[in-house]
Amino acid sequence: MNIIITGASKGIGFAIAQQFAAHGHDLYLTSKTPADLEKAATDLRAQFPLVNIEYFASDLSQKANVDAFSKWCLQKTQADILINNAGYFVPGKLMEEAEGQLQGQLDTNLFSAYHLTRAILPSMLTKKSGHIFNICSIASLGAYENGGAYSISKFALLGFSKNLRLELKDKGIKVTAVCPGAAYTNSWAGSGVDPKRIMEASDIAKMIYASTQLSNQAVVEDIIMRPQLGDL
Repeated sequence: MNIIITGASKGIGFAIAQQFAAHGHDLYLTSKTPADLEKAATDLRAQFPLVNIEYFASDLSQKANVDAFSKWCLQKTQADILINNAGYFVPGKLMEEAEGQLQGQLDTNLFSAYHLTRAILPSMLTKKSGHIFNICSIASLGAYENGGAYSISKFALLGFSKNLRLELKDKGIKVTAVCPGAAYTNSWAGSGVDPKRIMEASDIAKMIYASTQLSNQAVVEDIIMRPQLGDL
């Protein structure tokens, strides 16, 4: 299968790329920092030399960049799985966060997935198959302490996923919303949090891969994962 992954250079995105590559699937990757993406692709190629791994650096918070990346993808392959993982977290309180913080969070955490899905989806509709994953958050499920604009953007991404699922269920295309709690990635480095207190990025990757292995008649609509001891 051909797998498109955004935000693929680090953390959960990189773990997802590893998981699919380990099972022999070809990867088409993007993230906004060219050096990080090149390193990720180099590492993946070294680990999985028989897998085709290509990449295109792009800041998907800008629609023009989404258009460029989607055009590149469609020229390269016919996507079987699209994983909308691009996003970032900025803590804040609604009445205290900086002006423009909500727009910035929406541009990356919501609109990147919205625009990219709309660009890639026609190719899936043509072959009447495909699977779209939107990496949401536990902050999509309820009020999140110091979540501010981030939580709003993730609520919106979950709403996008729910509507997409409804629209595509009779068209052979699966949609899964993934809502993970804290998983140890570079963003947690130096935080003082014990890595054993929270999940591993590979935990989320394994669940995503497993949900692609079902019959055509079955879909996992939601994946909700938390550390065993609960949220931080």
